[in-house]
Amino acid sequence: MTRPEPTGAPEPGPDGSARARVAVGVLLAGGESRRMGRDKRALRLNGASLVERNLAFLRSLFPTVAVSVRDRAQLDEALGGPLPASVEVLCDERPGSPLGGLATALTRLRAPIFALAADIAFADRAAVETVLEAFHDSDVALPVVGGHLEPLHAVYGPGCLPVIRTLLDDGRHSILDLLPEVRVVTVPFTSSRPFFNVNTPGDWDEARRRADDDQAADAPGPPAFLAVVGRSRSARTDLLELLIPELKGLGLRVGTVMRTADFDIDYPGKDSWRHGQAGAAAYAVGSPTQLAYVETTDREASLDELADRFFPGIDLVLCEGFREEAPQVIEVVGPGSGADELIVPPAEALAAVADVDTGHRHRFDFAETPALARFIVRRLGVAPHTG
Repeated sequence: MTRPEPTGAPEPGPDGSARARVAVGVLLAGGESRRMGRDKRALRLNGASLVERNLAFLRSLFPTVAVSVRDRAQLDEALGGPLPASVEVLCDERPGSPLGGLATALTRLRAPIFALAADIAFADRAAVETVLEAFHDSDVALPVVGGHLEPLHAVYGPGCLPVIRTLLDDGRHSILDLLPEVRVVTVPFTSSRPFFNVNTPGDWDEARRRADDDQAADAPGPPAFLAVVGRSRSARTDLLELLIPELKGLGLRVGTVMRTADFDIDYPGKDSWRHGQAGAAAYAVGSPTQLAYVETTDREASLDELADRFFPGIDLVLCEGFREEAPQVIEVVGPGSGADELIVPPAEALAAVADVDTGHRHRFDFAETPALARFIVRRLGVAPHTG
């Protein structure tokens, strides 16, 4: 397993603030399920156990993932199959509490960690990203909902380790005892859903009810649209080539649409081309992996029409062009260009991709497309369809 460098050094965030790098996700799965009466890690929701769901969730977010347990046998009982080879198992040196799991993880991994309880039912990517963004100039970043702290959905830095060891030596096993002794940033949330965990049979009934409601409500709706604009040779298409895989890696189905003065996707002499030449108002060409549809029109289709007809089940459509129709815009500024050559005023653009100061509050360069993808997901509020 490749571990990150032992650093909590800050890196600049999109807004210019210092954010500590968090590259490790740790699943805390060492509990004994006393109130549930059976191993809650093995409870299956939508076809996967809670521990499987949350491991997959962390692996989608962090390059390094570990799971903290009392012993390996405890984990094997909750898994429906083999543990991914990239996930490290951390057997608690001081079992009996999440605080002991944090001590083992911080000792072994030597880096800031995002800790998630294995019994959380509806882990949410945007909630995690919000907590990660808050982790700077602090030892702990954690959510607070209605005055209630959520310490099992939080970031812990290496500076916590000496205090945790002292608490454990004194027989104190509550994470809440740690917080007054270290630098803490609380992140307010209005909804407790991302932190809903399963402790009792009643909680499990509620989790299954919510999961059923989610499936019923998750019929694909219209996609979100984001225009990517810029002057000629500003590398708009280069950005899309980098951005699409990042968005796909965040679980989104991505479509694209490009505005152009004229185009032809068919070839003279092909049978399908002959269909059109003969006067067919519309024709389609299909193969096992692709489908093309050509229609003769007397006007340009709007984004809403394109969404209704061609993008069912797509989460986000990236547009080259359509600056006036798309609700949000990102501008790409080519090398050597400056603020005097912008198409969109900085205050009207969601962000800019540029290597010069353009006056945009949120500016990224081409090497920051992973951060740009997360920023887009967070600001547009898009989420993958799961139905």
